[in-house]
Amino acid sequence: VQLQASGGGLVQSGGSLRLSCAASGFTFDDYTIAWFRQAPGKEREGVSCINCIDGSTNYTDSVKGRFTISSDNAKNTVYLQMNSLQPEDTAVYYCAAVLSPVFLWGLVDLYDYWGQGTQVTVSS
Repeated sequence: VQLQASGGGLVQSGGSLRLSCAASGFTFDDYTIAWFRQAPGKEREGVSCINCIDGSTNYTDSVKGRFTISSDNAKNTVYLQMNSLQPEDTAVYYCAAVLSPVFLWGLVDLYDYWGQGTQVTVSS
């Protein structure tokens, strides 16, 4: 099982980035895929999930209306489109996977598989 996160970078406040999480080694449709982030000195927090329960998506409050999670099942890839980025979005972003459904999707310990992380830096 492998998750490969990519797409991070340096962007100015108000800019956009799209993260990708390429999955392999498991049946993609059976899993919840989530994005987490961890800023320096802070705990890892859930940002968004897809196929959390019966195909649903969820977002943490601070990114609602700015971030959009989507998937391309043919490519076994989940995307996180991040718009209107702010300096407080600066963090290492990780994708993670666990068998669906997941009711408490923001709990780090529930996830079995993790990608390596991709750095997102938003300058003011």
